[in-house]
Amino acid sequence: MPTTNTRESEAVSLRSELRLRNSFMFPLQSRAARREVLWGAALLVLLPGVGWVLNMGHRIQMVHHMLAGRDCWPAWVNYPRLLRHGLVTLGGMIFYYLPGLACLYAGLRLGSAALVALAAALLAAATVAIPGYMTNYCVSFDPAEIYNPLRALRRCLEAGASYWRAWLIALCALALSFAGLLALGVGFLVTSVWFWQVAGFSFATAFSQRHRLRSPGPAE
Repeated sequence: MPTTNTRESEAVSLRSELRLRNSFMFPLQSRAARREVLWGAALLVLLPGVGWVLNMGHRIQMVHHMLAGRDCWPAWVNYPRLLRHGLVTLGGMIFYYLPGLACLYAGLRLGSAALVALAAALLAAATVAIPGYMTNYCVSFDPAEIYNPLRALRRCLEAGASYWRAWLIALCALALSFAGLLALGVGFLVTSVWFWQVAGFSFATAFSQRHRLRSPGPAE
């Protein structure tokens, strides 16, 4: 019994402090977690393109488990559902970035510095807002959480310092993930999946601390 309690107290979860070590260790803290990182990397090779979408769906499912207070793993279950979650959230990313990309294209075509500046502002706002819808979609898988950019951006700003700390951790993980290129490039497949999961955990922690997000029940 004492051993079990110690392990539970040391496990990285949404109750853990949002700091670099916890976020970096989250996807590596158990054999099950490491196995899922490796399988995510394998799917990037086995199913080009589709594997990326499945990894996004896996991250959604994993965070949903966290918000429901359950074990995060296994989350590689029900692949059609993972694909659906991945496609829904990918659609949201396209929706958020499309106005900025359209302005950038027009600005470059017309040689308009004003349109290019507007494009930069829109793309920056989209980047800031995306974690705001991504984490909230994980609560109950409600697509309505995605297609409301102003609400997503407001939630990000309301999360305050924790949100920006999550961004800093995610950027550090992104930079570190490129070290995987040193392993003949193959290692980057593993480190990139690790980075996605670090980011998912960091933003889920930031938002759950501020908005007290909780999943209403079992995954559907």
